[in-house]
Amino acid sequence: MAQIRKATATWNGDLPTGSGTVTAATTGIFKSLPINWNARTENPGALTSPEELLATAHAACFSMAFCNVMAKAGITGQSVETTVTMTADKTDAGWRVLKSDIEVTGRGTGLDAAKFQELADQAKDGCPISVAIKGNVQLSVKATLA
Repeated sequence: MAQIRKATATWNGDLPTGSGTVTAATTGIFKSLPINWNARTENPGALTSPEELLATAHAACFSMAFCNVMAKAGITGQSVETTVTMTADKTDAGWRVLKSDIEVTGRGTGLDAAKFQELADQAKDGCPISVAIKGNVQLSVKATLA
């Protein structure tokens, strides 16, 4: 069954001087987080950005996918900590998200470093967020066995 999630955003003013908010409308887990152009392109200060929210979604998705891949490979005691670094920059075509670099540290019974990296690559390729951005954003994963 299809799952539907909603978010809302408001924006007031022009792009360089305007501001707005984002809300997780389905759950209400966060409400009216402030956003502005400066937070996206220069100094985030205490504001979030679409790129940070995309990095958050990618980290969560990858972590779940990686533990699932390990479980399917018969690995027990799986645990991961994931950091995603999303890189955006101005290009000839305008501002674009260019890269999503995943760094994961974790453990599982019966793993060596090579197998851990292999399973991380599988998770990167199968995670729904990776699939959604693949072809538009350069993806990488660096896996470190704890």
